[in-house]
Amino acid sequence: MSLLTSLLQASTRFQQAMDNRAPRTDVPAGKSNEGVATGEPQSSTDDRFTPSQWQERNSASQKTRQLPLTQYKQTVAQDLSYVRETLRHKLAEYNVHPATALSVSKTEQGSIQLDGKIPDQVRERIQQDLNNNRGFGEALSRLSVTEPTLHFMDNALKLNQAYGVNNSLLDSLLSENQQFNGLQDVIHRYDSLRRTATPAETGITAQQRYAFSLNTRA
Repeated sequence: MSLLTSLLQASTRFQQAMDNRAPRTDVPAGKSNEGVATGEPQSSTDDRFTPSQWQERNSASQKTRQLPLTQYKQTVAQDLSYVRETLRHKLAEYNVHPATALSVSKTEQGSIQLDGKIPDQVRERIQQDLNNNRGFGEALSRLSVTEPTLHFMDNALKLNQAYGVNNSLLDSLLSENQQFNGLQDVIHRYDSLRRTATPAETGITAQQRYAFSLNTRA
């Protein structure tokens, strides 16, 4: 092989190498990495969550995490304890077995109704005593709205913690401003929403009457 031939071959190889290193001019600027897996959404229709969707979900999750459920339970527990102890006292007063199951509710007219497997005469006397007890009636009225709301929130949070399931109805009950997430605020919103939401979402129908149960298993 002559020296001239060797030089020509070397020059050809050098030119090919330079051509391979030169940037492509037929590809628009900013598109050179297209097709490379970066883990980022490639379009607005990508299956991955967009930042705005993540922000919305995180916002709802933040509201839920800040829900003072323990404080709510402590507030409701005062009425629960008062109603429970009043009924136990009445059982003892009328010599009724302390483990007797009772159910107490309010009629559409607002009077207290007592149900249980006890003699009618005793039941009517206890029922009359309860109707004459203003504090008992007020506590029962509060429980008729606070306890269903608390049960709904408690169940929704348990599902969220166990399965990561967000409840849109619960999110709608909560304000971004925690100052407006007091128990009475949430109760008012829940009472309004449950009138239009399905029973499957709230776990209670608008026509369902609240009843406090003593000595009964859930």
